[in-house]
Amino acid sequence: MEVLEWRYHYPFSPARTQEHKASPGEDSVLKIDLDETSLMLPWRRDVLVLTPWLAPIVWEGTFSRDILDAQYLQKNLITGVVTFAVENYVQFIEGFMSSANKYFLAGHPVNFYLFTDCPEKISHLQMAPENHLFVIPVQDDPRWQDISRSRMDILSSYIQSQFQHEVDYLYSVDINVQLLAHIGVEIIDALVATISSWQVIPQQEDKASETHPESQSAIPEGQGDFHYTASFYGGSVAEVYKLTRACSAGLVQDRENGIEGPWHHERHLNRYLLQHKPTRLLSPEYYWDTELSSSSIQVKRMCPVHQHSQRQAPRMKSVRPFFFTV
Repeated sequence: MEVLEWRYHYPFSPARTQEHKASPGEDSVLKIDLDETSLMLPWRRDVLVLTPWLAPIVWEGTFSRDILDAQYLQKNLITGVVTFAVENYVQFIEGFMSSANKYFLAGHPVNFYLFTDCPEKISHLQMAPENHLFVIPVQDDPRWQDISRSRMDILSSYIQSQFQHEVDYLYSVDINVQLLAHIGVEIIDALVATISSWQVIPQQEDKASETHPESQSAIPEGQGDFHYTASFYGGSVAEVYKLTRACSAGLVQDRENGIEGPWHHERHLNRYLLQHKPTRLLSPEYYWDTELSSSSIQVKRMCPVHQHSQRQAPRMKSVRPFFFTV
């Protein structure tokens, strides 16, 4: 069964067609939505708030949460969060779930989908009344030996078989993070990407993650827009399905050609988003690496929990220079 292609009204995409049928007055609804979003004034003057293709870049101080909350409630939407905790990453479940339950779309219904190979080790987690946790056991399967290579394929499969029937929006979030501040409906849009926090520092050479020119993820020199992290992305179920299906196909083809390496799924994500521009970008506030510092970051909404091994920055040589100041 193919995933349906749904029309959407900026900035919220009514995905469940049975609840959002077209009507003679639909154009006026679109007009109201656009008028309301004009209240998202660029109150920040020290950062870039709009892309060259006119997609908003969300920072603290660039939106009114009250207005967006009221608009979101009218749509009767459900958002899903997918995360993976296998092998050693089981240790991050409690920290992630407790912080996400508190800060992710607080007050709005959220379905959390947790893929894990140790469901019996998950202690009882108290969820907010509007939230639901679905634990999806992972079987002994070669696909799960490297989640970074397989999660796109797994996501596209579950979107097609299950998630498209249960949620309107879907976001993929790494399990080894903690939410530190509210992440609200300002993140909701058709195709949403998060700018990597490593893009605010001088670019570093990382030969281990250098893209092969013959890879399906290769981006010609100087043709990138931003560097997006694969730790937090999402959008409407239909758009996330197309993204994950395309990235999965590229990863499979690269694997058949013997091309693999660190950050490989993130490079495929960036390649897809170069060809299919995000409709909304989240600033590095939404996934900020605490090893870095920047005066542009007023709120750290989500941060990774580092393991003992030191993180290496992904190589971003092919990305055009990005400046936060305007």
